[in-house]
Amino acid sequence: MTITEHVGTTEPVTVAVIGTGAIGQDLVSKVHNSPVLECALVVGRNPDSAGLRHAERLGYPTTAGGIDAILAAPRPFDVVFDATNAMSHAEHWRLLRPLDTLLIDLTPSKLGQMVVPTVTGTQTPTERNVSLISCGGQASIPIAHALASRFTAAYIEVVSTVASTIAGRATRLNLDEYVATTQQAISAFSGVADTKAILNISPAVPPATFRTAVHAVIPGATTEAVRAVVDAAAEQVRAFAPGYRVTACSVTGDRVVVSVEVTATSEVLPHYAGNLDIINSAAILVAEQHAARLGRTTRTGARR
Repeated sequence: MTITEHVGTTEPVTVAVIGTGAIGQDLVSKVHNSPVLECALVVGRNPDSAGLRHAERLGYPTTAGGIDAILAAPRPFDVVFDATNAMSHAEHWRLLRPLDTLLIDLTPSKLGQMVVPTVTGTQTPTERNVSLISCGGQASIPIAHALASRFTAAYIEVVSTVASTIAGRATRLNLDEYVATTQQAISAFSGVADTKAILNISPAVPPATFRTAVHAVIPGATTEAVRAVVDAAAEQVRAFAPGYRVTACSVTGDRVVVSVEVTATSEVLPHYAGNLDIINSAAILVAEQHAARLGRTTRTGARR
């Protein structure tokens, strides 16, 4: 189904968050700081979850009623963030599809229209189910796309490492979906058929900061040319995810390696949880772009 364009209005852009784990908690905090989004409901299934308590402390309505609470709302929410798991998202989309709601998927479900903000830009999604792919996808695809746009790449491999302490139950349940969805997205946005995605969950103490390495086979590339392309792509990402930085860039023969590290700039996440910060930051940007298309104005009392 397509997104409906609306006439400008002063009504707030109402959002609901499904999921009360670390991703959900950070999303609520980021919505709280948004000048155009209004958190109208935070949904979980465990009434004693830390995520519901966090939302309550910020003054937002909460429920342990799951997706049924979204469906029972007096009117559809403008935006629903799904921070659950891939299997649950498929059911959530089936139920929410008839509603005039933009569903932003933070699971690797491989459903909906894939979006990477610096690659897809501000263009209006053609579907109301928007996929943020995966944290590794959000970190690597800007680099992979930039490289493939400038050079002829024969192969691209992406290896992401997340700290075990921040890899929640949903991440561990969705490892196969994560790999398949990320790999598909790398190919789709780079145009390179031969790609591979790998996710490492590191038990290191202290916890390892989220990092992603993009390996590519690019005949004829030089370090200077690759670095220029990579730095330009990274600068665009930092516009919405300031903790994103290139830590290494090397060319040996036709082998190119670009290493990226993402530090979380969040009120609720530890600094090493850049994997959650970058996908949530992308989700908020997509929602705010949707608000702009709806013609909504800055909400009263918003803070940054």
